[in-house]
Amino acid sequence: MATKPDTDSTFDEVDWDDVRSSRSIGIGRDTIGQLLALLAMAVGLVWDYFIIENESATVNVTDVPGLNWLVWDVLSVEWLFLLTLILITFNVALPLYQNKRLTAYYWRQFKKNKAAVAALGFLGFAILVGIVGPIVMKEPATSIESLRNAYKPPVYLTASPQGEPITGDWQHPLGTNAEGIGMLKLLVFGMRVSLEVGLIATMLSVTIGTIVGATAAHMGGMVDEVLMRYVDIQATFPTFLLLILLIYLYGGSLFIIILLFGFFSWEGTARLVRSEALQRTEESYVQASEAAGASQAWIIRRHIIPNVSSTVITNATLAIPSFILQEAALSFLGFADDDIYSWGQVISAGRGELATAPWIATLPGIVLFFTVLAFNYVGDAINDAVDPRRDKD
Repeated sequence: MATKPDTDSTFDEVDWDDVRSSRSIGIGRDTIGQLLALLAMAVGLVWDYFIIENESATVNVTDVPGLNWLVWDVLSVEWLFLLTLILITFNVALPLYQNKRLTAYYWRQFKKNKAAVAALGFLGFAILVGIVGPIVMKEPATSIESLRNAYKPPVYLTASPQGEPITGDWQHPLGTNAEGIGMLKLLVFGMRVSLEVGLIATMLSVTIGTIVGATAAHMGGMVDEVLMRYVDIQATFPTFLLLILLIYLYGGSLFIIILLFGFFSWEGTARLVRSEALQRTEESYVQASEAAGASQAWIIRRHIIPNVSSTVITNATLAIPSFILQEAALSFLGFADDDIYSWGQVISAGRGELATAPWIATLPGIVLFFTVLAFNYVGDAINDAVDPRRDKD
């Protein structure tokens, strides 16, 4: 077992191989928790794709009294969404919770922006609804029964979309669409789609951009030149044409759209991280690590990336609404998956009914607007809170 180095030793007398060996033995509780969560997810994946072979619902407890409402078929995008939530929980939320002093400081700066505080509350509620709602609610489906409730206006309102006056009721408080599906249910399932697109695509793009930018800044030389020239090339690549080609070959799969967003949208993050990391490479702690014989990968992972994390988080909060809007635009144009209930798809379906049933297109449009606006407010407030160059009166 490695022994702890003598605290009285000078820098050049410390056995740094011994220090690294001693640190590599222990695994923190946070790491263990994250590994257990990932292991549980892996077990679920094996169950879904190899045991039941994706032929029935992943979670089905209809035989259990009190839980007979819980029937959830976890799709490929939802597995990615679960992975994203696990990574965010253990790498963003948990460190903030543990570092209460720094979190309190950030919160004092953040709450100076009253609009951002209100936006954060709205997003917290929307995220909770988007995660839990589709699990406890039955998936929207058209049936003979639902068609009888077609074009119902929101509660207490009266409209004549089909010639005869119809008054809304509490069975569908926000009205129904042309197929008789409740608008409230469509908004809830649309929130799940928007969260999946925004969070998964942001996780992919931010992860790739952070690694590329930090590596380019620290390695320098030919590595920096090659990586940055590739970033320039990818920035000019016609992603929309590739999207059209993939939709033609494989259909408008939400899974493909998210991957395309994530893998072809990290150039800005890479440039931003590189600019910030170039300053960090000149810091004394980085030079001390190099003098101690630390590997380049270790320095990037333990010093460079953690010290640009505030920039990365700020960039991520501003990237999420961009991806949500892009997916909504694709759905509106008819390039998205027909099997999902995206806000853009609902708006597109209701645009021909604006004169007779305006709630079909306007309600998801309003929710989309406020969701994107809330993310932008929160992103700007986070940028003000974590940027040390701003005035902190």
